[in-house]
Amino acid sequence: QVQLVESGGGLVQPGGSLRLSCVVSGLSFRSATMHWYRQVPGKERELVAFISGAGSSTYYVDSVKGRFSISRDNTKNTVYLQMNLLKPEDTAVYYCKAAYFRYDYWGQGTQVTVSS
Repeated sequence: QVQLVESGGGLVQPGGSLRLSCVVSGLSFRSATMHWYRQVPGKERELVAFISGAGSSTYYVDSVKGRFSISRDNTKNTVYLQMNLLKPEDTAVYYCKAAYFRYDYWGQGTQVTVSS
């Protein structure tokens, strides 16, 4: 059974930082392209970043470039999202997704709130 468990969300002031983690089990982690999405109530889920299996390729949505960094540790089956210079508009539930061959697997999400 594939499981993705996110952690690291919370309340942070504007300009602050958080690091999200997503631990994956039940698949060959190195073969999965890992994604971070976010969703605000009433809006579609938005792709934030993804990283290839070996970590050699990354993508960021324009709104987070220069502030967020995605990385992975294939020895720990974990993907990270380092979020710096957080803004109130980054407030959302953040989800990790594993794209594994023709299947997508999702975590349960972790809330990030940026507010003073």
